[in-house]
Amino acid sequence: MKYCIIVPDGAADTPSPRLNDRTPLEAARTPNMDRAASDGLLGLVNNVPRRLSPGSAVAMMSVTGNDPLKYFTGRGPLEAADLGLRLEPGQWAVRCNLVTVADGRLADFTAGHISTAEADLLLRALQESLGSPEISFHTGTSYRHVLIYTGPDPLNAETTPPHDVVGQAVRECLPSGKGAPLLLDLMQRSRALLEAHDVNHVRVDLGKNPANMIWLWGQGVAPDLEPFEARFGVRGAVISAVNLVRGIGRLIGWEVVDVPGATGYVETDFAAKGRYAIDALTRCDLVLVHVEAPDEASHEGDVQAKVRSIERVDSHIVGPLMAHAADVPEGLRVLILPDHLTSVEDGRHKRGAVPFAMWGAGVKAASGCPYTEAHAAASDVEVDPGWQLMDQFIVPAP
Repeated sequence: MKYCIIVPDGAADTPSPRLNDRTPLEAARTPNMDRAASDGLLGLVNNVPRRLSPGSAVAMMSVTGNDPLKYFTGRGPLEAADLGLRLEPGQWAVRCNLVTVADGRLADFTAGHISTAEADLLLRALQESLGSPEISFHTGTSYRHVLIYTGPDPLNAETTPPHDVVGQAVRECLPSGKGAPLLLDLMQRSRALLEAHDVNHVRVDLGKNPANMIWLWGQGVAPDLEPFEARFGVRGAVISAVNLVRGIGRLIGWEVVDVPGATGYVETDFAAKGRYAIDALTRCDLVLVHVEAPDEASHEGDVQAKVRSIERVDSHIVGPLMAHAADVPEGLRVLILPDHLTSVEDGRHKRGAVPFAMWGAGVKAASGCPYTEAHAAASDVEVDPGWQLMDQFIVPAP
C-alpha cells in the first residue's frame, strides 16, 4: 500500500462576509477534494489539544501521528532540526523572526517576506554583534530563523507568536516570566543594529518593509520522537517549504524532499509539489505534501488569495495524486486535511476540529458530500485526539 497526506495549511475557516457568508473551502472550486470526500470517508479531526496553543507546530505533530501532549516541547527545536542543528541536553532552540516594527507596533511579522539572501546578511550581523558562547544565530528561510541558547538558566518564558499580534503595541506582547530578561535584552538590542544595516537602508529606499527587529518565541528543548517506520512499518517522505514541518519529518526519520520553486508563500510552485510527490512514492511508502499558502493568505487577510490557494492545491496536487492511483498496483490511499483553522478575517489561528477526507484503496465509506467544514461536521465521524487518525489511515501489516 502507498499513502499520501495532503495538508493545505490553515485552509479551514469560518464563514466570511466577503464570500457571502461562505468559508473559503465552500467558495473554492475543488472538484478533486469533493470527489475524495464524496467517494470516501469525511469527518472531523482535532489536531490541537485544549491546553496547547493552536498552530502548525502542535497540529503537525498530530498530523504525523505524534501525541503533542507527550512530545511537543516548542517550535524552535523543530526548526532547528531542519537546519541540521542537534540540540544537546540543556540547550534551547528559539524561533527568531525578522519583523517590522513601526510606531511602537508590530507592523509585519514577515518583514515584507524578506529574501533568504538578505536575511542571511542580517543574521551574520546579529551573530557578530550579539552572539556569544551562550548565544548563536542560525539562518533559516526568509523571515524564519533560529537562535540557540546554551546557558544555565531555563527559558521558561511566556512568548507570543508574532503572526497573532500584528498591529498591536509591541510592549504588550513581549516575553514575560522566567527566562524573559535574556530574550527581551536580545530583542531590544537588535533594533539599533538592524535599523542601521545596509540591507534595511536598501529595503526602505525600495519601499519595502525593513527587518528592523528580531522576535523571539516558541522556545524549547529537543523532543524525543519515535522513528515513524518503527511504529508503522512505513517509510515516509515530506515535501514542505516550512522548516518546522521539515524538522518534524527529519526527527521521525522521513526523507525531506527539496522542490525547486517551493517558497512557503502564495506564489509557490504547486504543480512541482504534485510532481515531486508522485516521484517520491516510487521510493517511499508514504509522502506528506504540506502547502503553507492558505495559511499565509489568511494571515494577510487576503480572502481571494486563500480561495485561489485552495483551488491550486486541488488542481495541481490533489488531482494528479488521485489520478496516479491508477498506476499504483499496490493501491494508493489519500488523506486530505488542514492542520488547523486560520481566520482570514482576523489573521489568527483558531481552535477547533478541521475536516478530513480519506479516499482510495480499502476505504469503503462514501459520504456523498463535498469537502467542506459544514458537511464534515454533519457526519458522525470525529477523531479526537487527532494524532490517532494515523492509526486509521495506515493499514496494519499482515
